[in-house]
Amino acid sequence: MVAPLSAWPWENLGIYKYLLFGPFVAKVIEAMIHEETHKASWCLHLLILCALRASIHQLWGTYSNMLFLTRDRRIVQEGVDFKQIDREWDWDNFIILQALIASMAYYIFPFLANLPLWDSRGFIIVLMLHMTVSEPLFYWVHRCFHGNYLFTHYHSLHHSSPVPQSFTAGYATFLEHLILTAVIGIPVLGSCLIGCGSISMIYAYVLMFDFLKCLGHCNVEVIPHQVFETFPFLRYLLYTPTYHVLHHTEMDSNFCLFMPLYDALGKTLNSKSWELHKEMSSNSGKCGRVPDFVFLAHVVDITAAGHVPFVFRTFASLPFKTRIFMLAIWPGTFVAMLIMWAWSKTFLITFYNLRGRLHQTWAVPRFGFQYFLPFCKEGINNLIEQAILRADRMGVKVISLAALNKNEALNGGGTLFVNKHPNLRVRVVHGNTLTAAVILNDIPKDTEEVFLTGATSKLGRAIALYLCRRRVRVLMLTLSTERFKGIQKEAPADCQNYLVQVTKYQAAQNCKTWIVGKWVTPREQSWAPSGTHFHQFVVPSILAFRRDCTYGELAAMKLPDDVQGLGSCEYTMDRGVVHACHAGGVVHILEGWTHHEVGAIDVDRIDVVWEAALKHGLKPVSSVKKDPQ
Repeated sequence: MVAPLSAWPWENLGIYKYLLFGPFVAKVIEAMIHEETHKASWCLHLLILCALRASIHQLWGTYSNMLFLTRDRRIVQEGVDFKQIDREWDWDNFIILQALIASMAYYIFPFLANLPLWDSRGFIIVLMLHMTVSEPLFYWVHRCFHGNYLFTHYHSLHHSSPVPQSFTAGYATFLEHLILTAVIGIPVLGSCLIGCGSISMIYAYVLMFDFLKCLGHCNVEVIPHQVFETFPFLRYLLYTPTYHVLHHTEMDSNFCLFMPLYDALGKTLNSKSWELHKEMSSNSGKCGRVPDFVFLAHVVDITAAGHVPFVFRTFASLPFKTRIFMLAIWPGTFVAMLIMWAWSKTFLITFYNLRGRLHQTWAVPRFGFQYFLPFCKEGINNLIEQAILRADRMGVKVISLAALNKNEALNGGGTLFVNKHPNLRVRVVHGNTLTAAVILNDIPKDTEEVFLTGATSKLGRAIALYLCRRRVRVLMLTLSTERFKGIQKEAPADCQNYLVQVTKYQAAQNCKTWIVGKWVTPREQSWAPSGTHFHQFVVPSILAFRRDCTYGELAAMKLPDDVQGLGSCEYTMDRGVVHACHAGGVVHILEGWTHHEVGAIDVDRIDVVWEAALKHGLKPVSSVKKDPQ
């Protein structure tokens, strides 16, 4: 049975919970229509304050997840996974609760409508009340909530988040936030009752309260240890993220709200607090743990650039698709794009752990369209080369190149870098061997004929050679007889007749298995017979134009179930699913292979890589979709 006041009254409303702000909005609109804005000032201030409070939590969350800035000062090193993100999805419930309670206070204490804009006395009074009432009250209540019954039925929810973040600060039960509302309300209401309250005082106190709550939960040490060494008494007046994380990890100490003084008085101050804080603060600028594997991604377009954890972690935890709210942040994203171009360095965006190995995703600050501009070629290759050399210096074992970063016309599938730097210790991997394996294993075993576009590309060549060995007739769409002949000569002599050059789409009008490696227009798709299935390795995917046909997804695999700390989706992929080229790099590091995988695909290794992927628990997406779990 659920404990009393542990659940939120509106927890089943989902996104409709924000309709609870409706009366405030209606009151403001009504007053504006009747030109009586003074009657709606309290509602207007509540709405503004709620928006600012949410912004503080979001900005702290953004900063915490900017791994390229904070990775050296992260206290808990694990990543935030999907489970934690889902649990904390409604972290902002407390903002709604406190807005509703504040609106009731307005009717109970009508004088609140006449507060002045400024009264300097109020700031002194609210600070004194906070230090002498709110701090000890929170400390005492917090210790009570660590008792057996209260912790089990209420406070354990807050501690179920393994990696503290600003959103974790608001993640608690209804009862806990009722008490926290009293903690934050006593200084405000007390100051107003004394006659020293002001609108600016309420804004300042409430926003500073949230700012300090987020500071403690941000999981990034931001306070220099030199401050406490110069002014030792300050360590008892202001806690640090390290100080609060110790409470989350050990739970038997550091119960204070913001002031460690009360832990010292209550003899609950963790003895490691200051030493650990100094250690974390001193780590700034150090490399920290070296990743074993790096996936070098790139930005697709300006809209998709917002699909990263440091923008909106909830959005990043879902497969990407364009949403209306993205239009609002488009200008900011465009400015960020210009800054990225000026910075011209790869940056860390995600990481996860698999079998004790640290896997990181770095991103090249260039957008998809730039890869097709001739004058950008040299600059992009320089960025990729710098990332490879940086990984080599750090001691990274494998770096895998994402789709356009290994473009044949750009750098020969990574060959350019391996030839230029023959003594690289880091293994450069394009991952296309596993991409080919995923596509080939998705083709029914009884298939006798396929139609292949992009037939002379790196992937097209490997697919054609593999299928002809299986005695599958491959209609290779290409205008280059020379390139076709070159591929045909690579096939065994008794299989070469299974490779057939075609120059028009009409040649496939009786073939129901299309493998698309080059963009196919709706008109060209019309030549496919009804019931055709389009397998794809073209970026971007072709339009699903035919209703009487089926369309496959881009080659992808689901990571093993024991992956830890993964909390973002890779572009349009489902949770835990990555592009096959990414998965190819994962297999490379798990197998401990020491060769580079660049240039042309070794057809003889397709089955080897496929079996290795399955052995390590990776699953093709097609089989995942059929899995009832």
